[in-house]
Amino acid sequence: MQSSNAEMLALQRVAELEPSVTRLELRLNELAATLCRRDADAIEAAASHLHKALATAIADFRRAAIQGAVPPQLRRRLVSASGQVAAQREALARATASLDRAIDVLLPDASAHSVYGAQGGTARLGHGGFLA
Repeated sequence: MQSSNAEMLALQRVAELEPSVTRLELRLNELAATLCRRDADAIEAAASHLHKALATAIADFRRAAIQGAVPPQLRRRLVSASGQVAAQREALARATASLDRAIDVLLPDASAHSVYGAQGGTARLGHGGFLA
């Protein structure tokens, strides 16, 4: 059975784009796992790897789109990965806002509660001491 040129081109596109999409999906899973572990250094590394994988995938897809059609199954996977990135970004933004609110409650602005010092508030140093 002979394959048409269009079929051969589609198979070639899949072979070219599959590694980029797979790498992107693996990096998304890696970031999700590090977010669950709450390891700041690992999160930073995973986010950097994800950024590189996303940039590579977008460049590969752009090149493929210029040269011809992008296979629909890979386009769906890229769109799904993009949605996962957006969901993780949203979850991280919500967690950050929640943490900021908790910090505001636990450590209110010192200048709002004047008691000591020339300006009525205490001047705190970063290591727990006070300025005289």
